[in-house]
Amino acid sequence: MNVVLALSEPRAQSLAADLRREGVTVIAIVAPGALDHTARRLGQGVGDDPVAELLGVADALVLDGDRRTLTRPAVDLADRFGVRILPLGRGVALARLCASYGLREPLPADADAEEVVAALAATPALPAAASAIHPVIAVWGPAGAPGRTTVAIEVAAELARGHRRVALVDADAHAPSVAVALGLPVDGPGLAAACRQHDQGGVDAAELERVAIAVDVPDGEVDVLVGINRVARWPELAAPRVTGVLAACRTWADATVVDIAAPLERDEEIVSDVIDGPRRNQAALAVLAGADAVVAVCAADPVGVSRFVAAYDQLHESVGAAPIVVVANRVRSGVIGVDARGQVRSTLERYLGIRDLAFLPDDRRAADRALLLARPVAATSPRSALVQAVRRAVGARLAPWVALHAPHREEAAGAVGW
Repeated sequence: MNVVLALSEPRAQSLAADLRREGVTVIAIVAPGALDHTARRLGQGVGDDPVAELLGVADALVLDGDRRTLTRPAVDLADRFGVRILPLGRGVALARLCASYGLREPLPADADAEEVVAALAATPALPAAASAIHPVIAVWGPAGAPGRTTVAIEVAAELARGHRRVALVDADAHAPSVAVALGLPVDGPGLAAACRQHDQGGVDAAELERVAIAVDVPDGEVDVLVGINRVARWPELAAPRVTGVLAACRTWADATVVDIAAPLERDEEIVSDVIDGPRRNQAALAVLAGADAVVAVCAADPVGVSRFVAAYDQLHESVGAAPIVVVANRVRSGVIGVDARGQVRSTLERYLGIRDLAFLPDDRRAADRALLLARPVAATSPRSALVQAVRRAVGARLAPWVALHAPHREEAAGAVGW
């Protein structure tokens, strides 16, 4: 058995020596952060990487079970090469993190070589690339129209560059608007039809092809699953159904962007007399629980920032181990004053501890033109400041995951790496 260790010293050297005595071939010891670095390099189109070469001949990867080492890009990288993962560490938080990635329970950090060998033998091998998880990206924002749908559409359009297959799902059970924004039939089959099919034996790629509507974007297209056409139909978006549809999307699309509603309260579970009855917010909560990344949209004005601060705790509690990318939308100086970005950044850092966030300008002319023509801004004003800002934000934070799992589409189209 060929094993790569991604552990801190001196534990790495000690375990390597013990494993070799057990007959295991330890082909390399890499820094814990090297996996994340390699995943991002491959996502940016870098062809040669020493860690990737090691994983190409490895059977298993033993790593530190903490959020700095056990990340979604690292898991996806191992999945791409069919390398089984064994995390080491303790604690309920780590157990939940492993479960969210579909990994076995971690061994204690001080497990001996015999325990590690037994655990590796009990962990089934995965076929290379077959287990790769195509990401689901949720787009959320608090009440007050901070621009969730606009951001979701533009993120999907950006990820679709290079002719990648990207799905855009409207799972908003309160105010669905993707169909209207893109000029699509509001009574199309979309997500509701896919949810019904899930109850009738499961939804597959062929069914998703049937109910989706393709929208052209620069250098590709986005497959849209429109939302419910009347808000009274929200019980159709039950959590098991939505979860099942998104699971099918993972094997159908290279990335799935999901527009969800603002409310995340669970109070309805307390006041309802029906124990197993439908819950209005269950679609959003189900999406957040299974998302690989969350784009949280904050309107860059005093009211929008205040609402974001008030609602952020609920968002954080509803998300599993997925990273949250905060986006300040419609940034302009007139409503905040001099140094609008600095004002928003300092406020979010002071109240929420958020230091890293992206900024999208208030490109009203481009946004209005897109709404008038019912097209993405990327299609109607491809050189606009808004499109460029989304490209920088997505390219730096989200696109590497998609590129990691869709190299075949880029090569077929002759696309340039991110």
